[in-house]
Amino acid sequence: MILLIGAGSMAIDYTKVLTGLNVDFNVLCRTKKSAEKFEEQTGICCLTGGVDSLEPKDTSRFTHVIVAVNVDNLCEVTISLLNKGFKNILIEKPGAVNKIQLSNLNSIATDMQATVLIGYNRRCYSSVEKAKEIILEDGGVNSFNFEITEWGHIISNISTLSTEVKDNWFIANTTHIVDLAFYLCGKPRVINVITAGCTEWHKRASTFAGCGDTENNAIFSYFGNWTGPGRLTLDIITKNHRLIFCPIEKLQIQKIGKIDTSFVDCNDELDIEFKPGLFKQVQNFILNDTDQFCLLSEQLAMIETYEIMAGYSSK
Repeated sequence: MILLIGAGSMAIDYTKVLTGLNVDFNVLCRTKKSAEKFEEQTGICCLTGGVDSLEPKDTSRFTHVIVAVNVDNLCEVTISLLNKGFKNILIEKPGAVNKIQLSNLNSIATDMQATVLIGYNRRCYSSVEKAKEIILEDGGVNSFNFEITEWGHIISNISTLSTEVKDNWFIANTTHIVDLAFYLCGKPRVINVITAGCTEWHKRASTFAGCGDTENNAIFSYFGNWTGPGRLTLDIITKNHRLIFCPIEKLQIQKIGKIDTSFVDCNDELDIEFKPGLFKQVQNFILNDTDQFCLLSEQLAMIETYEIMAGYSSK
C-alpha cells in the first residue's frame, strides 16, 4: 500500500495518479481543516495527525511513501519518516532548500539504508522521453542552452510562500529546468557563472548567466532575468537535429539544413490527463525503477553547483 503525505494541490495531483493506477493508498495530513478541504476537492478521505501519528506497524503496512507537503516541511517530514523506519520514499523537489539540510537528510537516509528519490517530474515527460530517443540515435548532445527566467512579479506576491522559500527560489523551483537540462545532456564538468542585481523578495541575485561543458563533452550556456519577461526553455543540438522545449511539455524539432520547425508526436495522452510526467514518475516509483529519478545523493552532489549558479555561494 502507498502512503501519500500532504493535502495541498500537489497531493491532489498525486491522488489523481494513484487513483488512475488503481493502487491502494491512504492520504495523511496534519490538520482536520486541511483534511476536510482535501476531501471536498477529491472525494477521498484524508487521515489527520501528521507523521507523528504513524505507528511502528505502519512501516510494513506502507511499502512506499510519497511526501507532497509544502517546500518548507519536505526535509523535516522526510527525516521523521526515516527515523520511523520507512525505507522507500519519494519526496517532492527539491528535497531541501540548502546544502546543510540536504546533507543532513542524506546522512540519515544512508544510515537507515533507505531509498529516497527526488520528484523532478519533468524527467518523465513524454516530450523528454522522445528527446532521449533522438539524442541516442544521433550519438549524443553537442551543445545546449536553457533559460531560467522566473516571473518575479507573480512570485513576489504569493503570500503562501515563506520568506525562506522565496530567498532560496532557485533551488526551490528553478532547479526543475536545470535538473532537466543536465539530466538530458550530462552533468556539468566546468561552469562559469555571472550573477547580478536583486529583488525585494530574492536579494542575492535577479539576473543569471553562465556557460561550461559537461561530462559528456557538450558545451552549454544559460541565462535568466527575474525582473523582466521570459520563460523556462531548453534547446539541445545534436549532429542532426535541434530539439526545442518551449513549452517544456512539447517537443519541437529542426532538422539540419532546414529552417522550419515542427512539433514531434510524443504520445502525450497521460501528460494531458494527469499533471505532466507525474503518472510515469509514480508508476516507476511503485515498480522500484529508479533510472529516471534524481537520487537524494545525486541532488546532494549537485547542490553546490545550484548554489553557485544562484549566487548563494562562490567557487
